[in-house]
Amino acid sequence: MSISSRPPVERRDLRRAFLASLSGTSLEWYDFAVYSAAAALVFPRLFFPSSDPLTGVLLAFSTYAVGYVSRPLGGVVFGRLGDVIGRKQVLVATLVLIGVATFLIGLLPTYGTIGVAAPILLVLLRFAQGVGVGGEWGGAVLLSSEFGEPRRRGFWASAAQIGPPAGNLLSNGVLSLLTVLLTDVQFLDWGWRLAFLLSAVLVGFGLWIRLKLEDTPVFRAIAESGDRSSAPVQEVFATELRPLVSGVLSRVGPDVAYALFTVFVLTYGTTTAGFSRSEVLGAILIGSALQLPSIPLAGALSDRVNRRLLYAVAAAGGVVWPFVFFPLVETGSFGLLVLAVAVGLLLHSLMYGPQAAFVTEQFSPRLRYTGSSLAYTIAGVVGGAVAPLAFAALAGGFGSWVPVAVYLAVACLLTLLGLAIGRDPDHAEDEAYLAR
Repeated sequence: MSISSRPPVERRDLRRAFLASLSGTSLEWYDFAVYSAAAALVFPRLFFPSSDPLTGVLLAFSTYAVGYVSRPLGGVVFGRLGDVIGRKQVLVATLVLIGVATFLIGLLPTYGTIGVAAPILLVLLRFAQGVGVGGEWGGAVLLSSEFGEPRRRGFWASAAQIGPPAGNLLSNGVLSLLTVLLTDVQFLDWGWRLAFLLSAVLVGFGLWIRLKLEDTPVFRAIAESGDRSSAPVQEVFATELRPLVSGVLSRVGPDVAYALFTVFVLTYGTTTAGFSRSEVLGAILIGSALQLPSIPLAGALSDRVNRRLLYAVAAAGGVVWPFVFFPLVETGSFGLLVLAVAVGLLLHSLMYGPQAAFVTEQFSPRLRYTGSSLAYTIAGVVGGAVAPLAFAALAGGFGSWVPVAVYLAVACLLTLLGLAIGRDPDHAEDEAYLAR
C-alpha cells in the first residue's frame, strides 16, 4: 500500500490525539506537581515531624525522589507493552494508576494519627505515581506525534511537553487559592487534601478523551506488517544503546532546571530570601503560564531549524542562568523573583519543546515506545529525582547558592554532550511503514 493509498488521518482525529496527549499529561502532572508542592509546604510537618526543619525538608524531598526512582519500572513495564500491544491501551492504564494513587494520598491519615505507617504509605503511593508517570510520557508523545506529519514532529510531540507546566500551573493555582481562602491551621489540617481529591474529576475527563481514540497509524502499520518486537527492552540495549545514552543525557539538564525553578525555589524563596509562600507560588504560576505558548512554539521552531542546535543553545543558556537567578531572588524584590523564574522556565521551554521529538527520533519506530520511556525514566532518576534533595543538602551544607548553581550548570553540560552524540531525524523510517 502506498502512502497515498493509505487513508489520511482526519483532521478531527489529529486534533483529538493532540488534546488526548496534552490533557492526559496535564492531568497526570497536576497529580505529580501537587505532591511536589506539598513536599515543600506540608509534608515535613504532617508526615515527617522533626525538631530540625532541614531534616524535615530533606525527608520530604526523599519521598519526592521516590516518584522518580520508580519511573524506570514504569518505563520498562509500560514501555514494553506500548511496543507490543499498542499506545492507547497503555496510556489508559497509566492514567488510572496515577489518578488512584493521588486520590488515596488525599485520604491518608497523618503521622499524628497512625504513626510511622503514615510516611510508609505515603512513600508507597508516591512510588505508584512514579510508575504511572514512567509509562505515560513515551506513549503520550507518540500518541500525538504518530498521528501527525513526521516532518512536523517537533510541534505535534510538544503536546505532551505542555503537560508539566499546565499541570504545575493548575496545581499551584489550586494551592494558592486554598492558601488565600483558608487559614494556615485549616490548610494544614484538611485544606491540602482537596487538591489531591480533585484528581478523581480530572482523571475521569482524561479517560473520556483517550478512550475515544484509535491507536496511532504508525503502530497499526507496524502491527499489520508483523514487525513488532517480542523483547523490545533487550533489543533496545542490544541494538540502540547509543540512542538511549543520547536520550538520557539530553533530558538531564531540563529535568534539573525544572526542579530548581518550580520546586526548590519554594523552599529557598521562603526560608532564605524572605518571600511569603503565596509570592513564590505566584512567581511559579506566571512562569508556568508563559510556558504554555512557549513550549509548542519552540517545538514548531525546531521543525524549521536544526532541532539539536536550538536545543543546544537553550542548554548553554541553562549553564549561565543559575548564576544570575539566585542574585535576582536574593534581592527580595517580587518583580525580580518573577523575572528570575520566568527566564529560567523560558530556557527550559526552549529545551523542553524540541525534546520529545528529539528523544523519539533517536529510536526506530518498532522500539520507539520502549526506547523513549527508558530514556525518560533513567534521566529522571539521575536528573530530577536527586536534584531537590541535592539542592537542599548543598545549600544547607555550604550556606551558599553557588554549589546549587554549579550543579545545574553541570547538568546542562551533560545535556550538550547528549545532543552531540545524537542523530537528526530520519522521516523515511515512519514513511516506510506507512507505505506498506
